[in-house]
Amino acid sequence: MKDAISGISPALLWEHFYQMSQIPRCSKDEAEIRKYVLHVAERNNLTFKEDEAENIVVFKPATPGLESAPLVVLQSHLDMVCEKNKETVHDFSKDPIKLIRDGDWISADGTTLGSDNGIGAAAALAVLESEDVQHGPLELLFTIDEETGLTGATNLSDNILDGRILLNMDSEEDGAIYIGCAGGRDTELYFNTQMVDVPAGHEVVRARLGGLQGGHSGLQIIEELGNAIKLIGRFLWQSAEELDLRLMHIDGGSKHNAIPRECDALISLPSGNLSRLKEMAANFDKTLKDELRLVDPDVFLRIDQDGFENSGKVLSESEQKTFLNLIYLMPHGVMGMSHAVPGLVESSTNFAVVKTHPDKISILTSQRSSVMSALDDIAGKIVAIGQLTNCEVLAHNGYPGWEPNPDSPVLKTAEGVFQTLFSGKPEIKAIHAGLECGIIGAKYPGMDMISFGPTILGAHSPDERVQISTVEKFWNFLVAILEKLGQER
Repeated sequence: MKDAISGISPALLWEHFYQMSQIPRCSKDEAEIRKYVLHVAERNNLTFKEDEAENIVVFKPATPGLESAPLVVLQSHLDMVCEKNKETVHDFSKDPIKLIRDGDWISADGTTLGSDNGIGAAAALAVLESEDVQHGPLELLFTIDEETGLTGATNLSDNILDGRILLNMDSEEDGAIYIGCAGGRDTELYFNTQMVDVPAGHEVVRARLGGLQGGHSGLQIIEELGNAIKLIGRFLWQSAEELDLRLMHIDGGSKHNAIPRECDALISLPSGNLSRLKEMAANFDKTLKDELRLVDPDVFLRIDQDGFENSGKVLSESEQKTFLNLIYLMPHGVMGMSHAVPGLVESSTNFAVVKTHPDKISILTSQRSSVMSALDDIAGKIVAIGQLTNCEVLAHNGYPGWEPNPDSPVLKTAEGVFQTLFSGKPEIKAIHAGLECGIIGAKYPGMDMISFGPTILGAHSPDERVQISTVEKFWNFLVAILEKLGQER
């Protein structure tokens, strides 16, 4: 609802964010949002370029008198993670995001908000249209498909940019300037199945694990939030032999970079064991509520009994044992902390998605590390688990990290601007997530880069929200940096 942004500043940024929220822009579905960016450029008589990957660069001339300042690249991505609660009726291919204002926060109605990276893109569009911002010559780079593997940046043309100072606006913490990020890769496993008939005398029920927060698999992995796939896998592993249950179908998670919030398993078991299943599920539910009370207090495991026909197929006993061992053993979470940056996760892995197909069960995992040899090692362990359990393995190449440069000239400029504006020092950080800076820096050697943004919580989940007051600070900081860089010769 547009009322949610009424009266908040900066008005031009929020207007663009609202307009973007009305346009479908899931990863790999950026056609309409690209049209919006090009329309804004055209109505302001600005030139633009597009590369074969469909990234866009809009050129804005310098404020009169600042033409000799260095060329600066403002960078953001156009796509968003499209997640919703199960009970939310929403079609991301056509329905607008419904904005909700609650005090100092903007969120969405049962879906992701798209503030990642919609606020950054809206800020770039506001700079593009503003007549008040003082700046040198600018290149505004809008990349596509960041959230499903940074493919826009990966396929960015190596001659579309001329600037060698880059301001990335895809960070999510007020008061912090980021100068490094993790690299990452995905590793997929395919467990081939030979399904058999449901045993005679079995009843079909569904086990549902939900109520988890989920969240960003890089930024929030350190919080040790519940992983729905791991938790339901633990329950099935513990109960399968006693209950003689057989797995028919399992589905959980949806994105490589989101911690799974929900997972369902369709199972069959002898009718006489149903009461024991419910008893064990109730005990496990209590166990989870106790274990996760401080991070995921709303977790639940329940058994749904009605409406499931005894007409499907199940895993054979030997296949089921191997598969349940596989998901029980699959690592998830922090694998190592940084020795160089206190408090920073160095390496992690996310057990992201499990999905049942007619002849196989697919597993998607995602690894991150700021140390490339550690990234290779963690991904190698996933490959080894796959090989031990007779899976087909697909190991992706991934993307590079961004090595911190504490002597960066643009960082020194930004620190001085921050001190002047806010009478305090910013936190200088690296992030355990993939930023496009690593890829762009590899394509354009010598690119001097920083990343910053407002406070965004719950990114990649329906709990996503952005803090209004920090968006104004972010904007003022961006404007002041551009003005300061515009004064340089």
